[in-house]
Amino acid sequence: MTRSNRIRWIQLRTIILIWLILAVCMSVYDYLVLHSASSNGPSEEYSFLLSTAFHLGSALMGALLGGSFMVFYINVKFQDKPYGYTVITVGLAYVLIISTIMLTLAFIAVPLRTGKPFFDPVSQQAFNKFLHDTTRAKNIFFWSMVVALTQLALQINNKFGQGVFWKIIRGLYNTPREETRIFMFLDLNSSTAIAEAMGNEKYHELLKDFFADITYPILENKGEIYQYVGDEVVVAWTYSDGIENNHCVRCFFDIKQHIEKNGDMYRQRYNLVPTFKAGIHCGKVIAGEVGIIKRDITYSGDVLNTTSRIQQLCKQFQKELIVSGEVLSELQLPEHYQASPLGSVQLRGKEKYILVNELSAK
Repeated sequence: MTRSNRIRWIQLRTIILIWLILAVCMSVYDYLVLHSASSNGPSEEYSFLLSTAFHLGSALMGALLGGSFMVFYINVKFQDKPYGYTVITVGLAYVLIISTIMLTLAFIAVPLRTGKPFFDPVSQQAFNKFLHDTTRAKNIFFWSMVVALTQLALQINNKFGQGVFWKIIRGLYNTPREETRIFMFLDLNSSTAIAEAMGNEKYHELLKDFFADITYPILENKGEIYQYVGDEVVVAWTYSDGIENNHCVRCFFDIKQHIEKNGDMYRQRYNLVPTFKAGIHCGKVIAGEVGIIKRDITYSGDVLNTTSRIQQLCKQFQKELIVSGEVLSELQLPEHYQASPLGSVQLRGKEKYILVNELSAK
């Protein structure tokens, strides 16, 4: 199973768990309201256990159908669509899903209440009463809000990046902390010339497609998209994730392979296939939350500036990928990767020299 699918399954399991908890809370709320001083009490047909089972069944079916629809379809197929378009689609789909759930549960619950087969006149009368019960409207309203908030949470999670929103909620980086991170600065080649030839609008479409195509190779290699800066993307790894299975360098070549695979699409739309260069380095950074209106988790430290300078060496040496000696010394490269030393280089604006290496795939 790919890492992207594992992330989606985790999201679906989380939705199922939260919706089941909300179903229990709704049953308890109904029980407390019906037994309050301002209520005439529950009807003879009311049963807390049956009500709880009904709500749990609704939540489970809704999570399996609606949650799967949101996680595996909407947020994959509609990832480049406007948020409003996505919300409308989810809303229409929810009406169909909730109708299906209500009818299914009615077929199950009515015979249990009447003790008679579903097509018996007594059961048919109970079925009509079930559908016209105002409780159904309350349930639809409640679960509509749950669906809307769930979709909003998924959109926010995508907006901040995988796991970042949850870290902000937990306050994990409310107090700055030191971490060892690996960074890759990946930059589109000849971006100025391409932009001038295409025009701003067409060039923006190219960037949008390019950034969309590189997303999954980054996720599959346990990378985190830290920033988009013009035509450049900054990818970050925890030190262990970046070193494990050479993820930090495999990511570059997986991106290259994915772009080449989609070469026909790029030629058809833009009359070119984008090429790019990258620099990789590691070191200690301070990670912490910044901002009040637009809160985010940022990294600060010399390693970021150094990685950017290493990436700029690609143009000077006419290379696709340059990796610092610090990163290369920790990797266990397979035979299909070849490292070629470029020597000790003094980076622009730096006093110290740094060992750099070209990395290529055989």
